[in-house]
Amino acid sequence: MSFANVASHLTRMAKDQPDVLAIAIHDRTGSRQRLTYRALDDESTTLALGLLAMGIERGQRAVLMVSPSLDLFRLVFAFFKAGIVPVLVDPGIGIASLKTCLARAEPHAFVGVAKAHAARIALGWGKPSVKINVMVSEHYGLSAMLGAYPLSEVRWRGVGKLDPEQVSASDVAALLFTSGSTGVPKGAVYRHQNFLAQVEAIRDLYGISPGEIDLPTFPLFALFDPALGMTTIIPEMDATKPASVDPTRIAAAVSDFGCTNLFGSPALLDVVSRWAAPRGHVFATLRRVISAGAPVAPRILERMARCLPPGALIHTPYGATESLPIASIDHREILEDTGAQMGQGKGICVGKPVASVTLEILEISDGPIAGWAPKLRSPRGAIGEITVSGAQVTDGYFGQDQETRKHKLQIDGALFHRTGDVGYLDDAGRLWYCGRKSQRVRRANGDLYTEVVEGPFNAHADVHRAALVDAGGKVVVCIEPDDRTLSGAERRLLADRLLGFAKERRLAVDVVLVAKAPFPVDIRHNAKIGREKLAVWAAGELAR
Repeated sequence: MSFANVASHLTRMAKDQPDVLAIAIHDRTGSRQRLTYRALDDESTTLALGLLAMGIERGQRAVLMVSPSLDLFRLVFAFFKAGIVPVLVDPGIGIASLKTCLARAEPHAFVGVAKAHAARIALGWGKPSVKINVMVSEHYGLSAMLGAYPLSEVRWRGVGKLDPEQVSASDVAALLFTSGSTGVPKGAVYRHQNFLAQVEAIRDLYGISPGEIDLPTFPLFALFDPALGMTTIIPEMDATKPASVDPTRIAAAVSDFGCTNLFGSPALLDVVSRWAAPRGHVFATLRRVISAGAPVAPRILERMARCLPPGALIHTPYGATESLPIASIDHREILEDTGAQMGQGKGICVGKPVASVTLEILEISDGPIAGWAPKLRSPRGAIGEITVSGAQVTDGYFGQDQETRKHKLQIDGALFHRTGDVGYLDDAGRLWYCGRKSQRVRRANGDLYTEVVEGPFNAHADVHRAALVDAGGKVVVCIEPDDRTLSGAERRLLADRLLGFAKERRLAVDVVLVAKAPFPVDIRHNAKIGREKLAVWAAGELAR
């Protein structure tokens, strides 16, 4: 079977294991929302034919705003099969950014739930370019009111046969917008060959095999499951708020379905392990946990590992929207070796680069690089910009040529992506992440990197997490305390103690501030610290 189209994996699985459960909604009310592989393949084909019959053409872009559900999977694979390009944007990025992203994508169609269509009408999303609207509902009255065809209309039109050769590996498969945690979100252009390379890399890296059962708490990762032959269990949770998950629902889903894999952000693992570890609860069927989106603190890894059966591993892949995975490490290596070095200010070890990528560390530059020269490489062990090439690396941003020039670079005939992250390779060939390039603190005697300065603070027993910022020319470390009930006086005392702690370790820190409220975090994983917002808060505190 040809694998030019990433949806070909689903069709193969439907032939190999037609009656195996592909997707189920974990619903303790007893609702039976589930699809076999044969049903998912058949229904996505019907929808693909229906979308084409409605006038959406191969290569055209269509906004897809659907909550984690059976319809999300049906539609994503329908888009892939038809060659229609889904535009995927996190609704939580904010109204202004969302409108900008959708305008930049110039979508021809808008497919979404009723709430998304109401917002489309009220806020003018995609108004200049959208010609066809589809509502993911069978409610004809509501669809008519919101000016959209109901999904049943698409199904009704879905007759005929798909041409399997109509989509090539180099065709655009999707626009995936970055989280925008350090700027305006950018629409990474994913081609089918990028997704195919990701599927192979993830399968080989973690030894995933057909028949496994996954509990993915991040919707985009769940879309890999059908291609990997895994059963997807959609948990009862708000996927946009993993830090607020009810851990009993995660435990129930793992138990009820015998899940072998769990994908979750560091924030989710923190909540789940804080509930499970004191109770001695073990997720007996899990073989592996995969956590991404931000570094996972060693204390969270240690606590979560106590909740797993012997032999189960917690993997923390490193990557970006534009390239995933780049490197990976498991909890044993962190707890036995690299975690202690994090506390010594060496950054965060994210493991060895995966076999399918070529990695370079370049001297740090904030602007585009006009042309490649060997002198741009950083010396071994020196901190520079992490730059990567490989089949899973996207080749540009849609409608943002300036950002493409800034982030892409040709080296010896291969296209490389400049991640915007800084780090270095150690003598063992492991990659150490030291922070975002844009978040480093500039000083005449040398730049300060977030993960390097924060590491010793994060290892302190009284600290939940720390954040390095520049506030009014001062080097400030903001602290979110482990004890969130501290009074104002207690927070000031802790700040004084931690400043003394920094001076003992000769850290170039001017001020330590202990925050009353939890740190601002990204909307996608609830784990990346919003240091830009903290810098504004810190400047206000210093001005008081």
